[in-house]
Amino acid sequence: MKNDKSYTVDEATKLLENYCAYQERCHKEVEQKLYDLKLIPEANEKIILHLLQYNYLNEERYAKAFVRGKFSIKNWGKQRIINELKFRNISTYNINTALKEIDENDYFQSLEKLAQKKLPLIKESNKFKKSFKLANYLISKGYESELVFKVIKSIF
Repeated sequence: MKNDKSYTVDEATKLLENYCAYQERCHKEVEQKLYDLKLIPEANEKIILHLLQYNYLNEERYAKAFVRGKFSIKNWGKQRIINELKFRNISTYNINTALKEIDENDYFQSLEKLAQKKLPLIKESNKFKKSFKLANYLISKGYESELVFKVIKSIF
């Protein structure tokens, strides 16, 4: 983002309130946005404090929304979600709290549905190679290997 405009603290605060109100944001995204605005560190701290105080910025709420979205829309498994949240510097406590948003039955059904959907798309005649490719795909989506092999065993 090329930005030559300078902002006052009040303008930047309003800008970031709108940024956080549009969708859930984590601290890392807000800090990056502040860095792009090229404000002094004292102003950054003041703005982050303001966002936290008025509940524009809430890591637990962000983590829960992230988990629900990535699981229900992108069909990601817990491992991939955990890695992405760690990349965004979300605390382990918030990650564990957010993962409780996923129902275990829904999780397993999602894995089975994903496997059934992917299986016909794998162009392989060898049963072993086909199951290996399916396992690699499901593991890359973030599902735990023991669950993946359990599902594959039930399919074949």
